Amino acid sequence: MTLQTEIPREKLASLATRALHHKSFIAGFLVAMLVAGMAALSFLWTPYDVTRLVISDKLLAPSAAHWFGTDHFGRDVLSMIMVGARNSIAVALVAVGIGMGIGVPLGCWAAARGGLVDEVLMRLNDLVFAFPALLSAIMITAIFGPGAINAIIAIGIFNIPVFARVARAGALAIWPREYILAARAAGKGKALITLEHVLPNIATLLLVQGTIQFALGILAEASLSYVGLGAQPPMPSWGRMLFEAQTRMAQAPWMAVFPGMAIVITVLALNLLGDGVADILDPKSRRRR
Repeated sequence: MTLQTEIPREKLASLATRALHHKSFIAGFLVAMLVAGMAALSFLWTPYDVTRLVISDKLLAPSAAHWFGTDHFGRDVLSMIMVGARNSIAVALVAVGIGMGIGVPLGCWAAARGGLVDEVLMRLNDLVFAFPALLSAIMITAIFGPGAINAIIAIGIFNIPVFARVARAGALAIWPREYILAARAAGKGKALITLEHVLPNIATLLLVQGTIQFALGILAEASLSYVGLGAQPPMPSWGRMLFEAQTRMAQAPWMAVFPGMAIVITVLALNLLGDGVADILDPKSRRRR
């Protein structure tokens, strides 16, 4: 049975009810919104200017003036985390958009055409999988230099085969259905069938996978920044904050604790959100667990 173009009000009410009673979804959603709000607020206001160096205030412990303390340059750690959230979200969001925008059409095309096209695309996917985001970033930065744009490209390229595989697997399960056969008998082409019938029915899979890849994108951006391949100074980054803190763990542990907690909490919230979305949109998956 194909999905309807307009979702009935009864179904919307049912989804809303399940969402309000799903603890993991609510927890993940609230924390994710808090992080997103913190990133949005950083465009307008931060407690201190993250580009200003105040050496006299270096390595101050958390206090009323600096809630998360200061780093070795006297910069406010809370302000840096706020701006770093903006950078992490932007990199992960654009990278997921690249992966979904290219991978989904490729996966649907492979499922629709089959044969040699399917085989070639899947083998190309395997080739891309052989180069993780970190290795891709090293190769890209060796040519173009380090930076947030190159990190986005590297993570985005790694996301393409992920979405291509998910879209292909979901589409292959849809194509043998009776309503697809009826659409083909009515003279509809494969492209139109994909748009009208296949994509709406695999949207749930893509949404859940997108949430998971967004969390992985946050981790990948932090990893690239940690090794100096992500956002460059003076733009703060959670990964580079951890790198700068590693030699000062005994002297100023707050330099590592707070950005580390920001990464862990954000990734955990996105994973909870993704699990919640999967359960809400497909209650059968929850019963199978």
